[in-house]
Amino acid sequence: MHKLKLYCNALILILILFCFFGCTTEPVETDLLLPVDFANVPENMVLTYFHTDKIEIRIQADQKLIELINKENIHYPVDLYTDLEFDPAGASDSIEPGAYLIPVEEKRIPMNPAIKILSISPSYLTVQLEKKIKKIFKISVPYTGKPAKGYIVLEAATEPTSVELIGAAPLIHSIKELKTKPLDLTNANETFKKKIPLDLDDPSIISSSDHIIIVTVQVQQKLISKTIENIPIQAWNCTSMVKIEPSWITIRIKGPFETLNNKEITNQIYSFVDLKGLTPGVYARHAYINIPVDLMMTEASPQVFTIKIE
Repeated sequence: MHKLKLYCNALILILILFCFFGCTTEPVETDLLLPVDFANVPENMVLTYFHTDKIEIRIQADQKLIELINKENIHYPVDLYTDLEFDPAGASDSIEPGAYLIPVEEKRIPMNPAIKILSISPSYLTVQLEKKIKKIFKISVPYTGKPAKGYIVLEAATEPTSVELIGAAPLIHSIKELKTKPLDLTNANETFKKKIPLDLDDPSIISSSDHIIIVTVQVQQKLISKTIENIPIQAWNCTSMVKIEPSWITIRIKGPFETLNNKEITNQIYSFVDLKGLTPGVYARHAYINIPVDLMMTEASPQVFTIKIE
């Protein structure tokens, strides 16, 4: 019985050794690209685009372990405040704007101990820090397209009228005028409102308010002038024979584009002299001119007419 037990134990040991040496595979090598996770940026600083955002490592491990690691979301962590703070007292003012090189440390890479790291590239991370500043800008709205014929567009009103931007000092100082995305006016013929985003392509610049601006655009008809010639002078309130010299008048009127191009409205213009109470004779009189609402007469010729009543 004792010999059988020893035999079984020996057989189990052989099977274990066989499985270990017979089932294992040679380790393989592969490259991994790890995003760099920058944390704890000094409060008075901005991390610009000019920084290393990925590192490449070459590893060696069992195939199954590599398959598992490929499924994980691994980042290389950087604590900017800790890595750049040279003042033992921890005063953040000791971190100045500029370019920095931060060494890449293998111990920071969150990797399974069974995985061997063969190489790391680059060996240093490039970091560019700039002073964070705030500045208030008035908002302007650029236009594209043209309104409907006979209409003009006034300067747009925005809500809010100004916005405070926060970002790296060189970027903020480079902004000469804060604009929204262009607003299309094609065939506009009435006042309207529209929501438009600010034209900020750099996501590192943030706004103290919503990036969406409410824009009100005032659209109104052009005021144009038009000359109407040879309007006949009518004689009112007289039953006798009347001769008017000259017998016509020419006027110049001003008004909205559509109104002045509407014949039904311009046909309502007429001129007359009121002869009520006048006896036969010769008179000098001014003519009355009927002008529809929304129109204004700016010139008239002639201004005095000779009236002969027989």
